[in-house]
Amino acid sequence: PGVETVRRMGGLHRFMGWNGSVLTDSGGFQVMSLAELRKVSDQGVEFRSHLDGSRHLLTPEDAIRIQDGLGTDIAMSFDELIESPAPIEAVRGAVDRTIAWAERGWQERERLKGEGRGTMALFGIVQGGVDDAERARCLEGLSRRPYDGLALGGLWVGEGRSLGLDMVERDCTRFPAERPRYLMGVGHPVDLVESVARGVDMFDCVLPTRNARRGTVFISTGRLVVKNAAYADDPRPLDPDCDCYTCSRFSRAYIRHLFAAGEILGMRLASVHAVHHMVRLARAARAAVQQGRYTAFLAAFLERFRSRETLAAS
Repeated sequence: PGVETVRRMGGLHRFMGWNGSVLTDSGGFQVMSLAELRKVSDQGVEFRSHLDGSRHLLTPEDAIRIQDGLGTDIAMSFDELIESPAPIEAVRGAVDRTIAWAERGWQERERLKGEGRGTMALFGIVQGGVDDAERARCLEGLSRRPYDGLALGGLWVGEGRSLGLDMVERDCTRFPAERPRYLMGVGHPVDLVESVARGVDMFDCVLPTRNARRGTVFISTGRLVVKNAAYADDPRPLDPDCDCYTCSRFSRAYIRHLFAAGEILGMRLASVHAVHHMVRLARAARAAVQQGRYTAFLAAFLERFRSRETLAAS
């Protein structure tokens, strides 16, 4: 609808009817994913509209003003995300711009505060790909300002799980313990619990619901491809251990039928389960941390989740 429409409607919370917290990104991921439509410079990102071909310039200041207009609770600094692997020159350039853009974004939020706006929390984003020295340099540059939290960016974009987790562990040893640590774009259950073990507090990802719309969901014992013909006569819920709306009311056979028939309800029911499953997992992980039993929780989760790849009824 555009930021002005959302602003006139009272911000994202009222526009969506959502009373919880809202976190918005600054557009860094889109800068990477729309590579054919944009040009990056120190000033910002110039891109061509996929709708009408018109050209636009998005600056770090714009990113902050837009997020403020949306009425977000947590805003992200504008950053440059690049794919992995990348030449070291490209990594260094992205880190330089991320540091400079973050400073410009900080200054813009301070200006908005002077106008009685800009009340959202602001997170700095660490870039640097899988180069530990560059990630450390990025954090050092961001440390000039007391950001409300720090985000781990530039990971899970092609480097593989093992290397990604290694970077997470290295970053978290350097991050201030009193500030939230947000791992961007990571949503596989194994990645979530492994990253919490290394010090991460927050996550976001489209993976669970994107997979669900395509007929695959995460359950307690792994991955379930419910659209497979093997579930045509399966009376069980997606996950017998789940109490979500979908699992409380519908069978695998029915949901499989919906996908086979091309009914959008199948996507919706699978997505309801996907969101509930991830929220429940995060709650369980948080409780384990608070109770000082996370090591045991992690081991038990991994043993159960990896016990089998749930591809057929058994």
